[in-house]
Amino acid sequence: MVPESEVRRILSGVERREVRAAIYARVSSHKQKTDGNLERQVERLRSYCSAKGYRVVDVVTDVASGLNEKRNGLQELLDMAVKHEMDIVVIEFRDRLTRFGFEYLTRFFESHGVRVEVVEESEKGYMDELVEDFVAIVTSFAARIYGKRSQKFRKIKNTIEEVVGNGHQDYSEDFED
Repeated sequence: MVPESEVRRILSGVERREVRAAIYARVSSHKQKTDGNLERQVERLRSYCSAKGYRVVDVVTDVASGLNEKRNGLQELLDMAVKHEMDIVVIEFRDRLTRFGFEYLTRFFESHGVRVEVVEESEKGYMDELVEDFVAIVTSFAARIYGKRSQKFRKIKNTIEEVVGNGHQDYSEDFED
């Protein structure tokens, strides 16, 4: 039972610790990088951190699939968490960190005192995200099996793109309980 005035007096001499943020940005292809998508993503995250008052201690980037668990940038983030070099990881969308296993990574970071902050929640519907993830998995496995330059891989990729199309269809009726 300590009076609030005494708590305030004691805390007034304690400096607030700044939040050390690591920015993580990822694009899937070198074309997206050369088109400036990676740089724009980093700038948006820098602005966000600045507005929140976070001190950016590192900017980590990857040009790789979100399914690739061996990304250099992701490994760097994990090492930084273990070494307590940051307090927060700032990402634009959940899928920038990983396509699958987001909750596992979040728990790993939290176990090392690091919070994952997602700037933008996806505006996509559940079925759009599911179809996008399915396409990413099939494309990734086809590339691993046949190689990205093979004719079979291109045929599979083209077929998937044709089936899914550029426009998004409402798939919800196909998955009713």
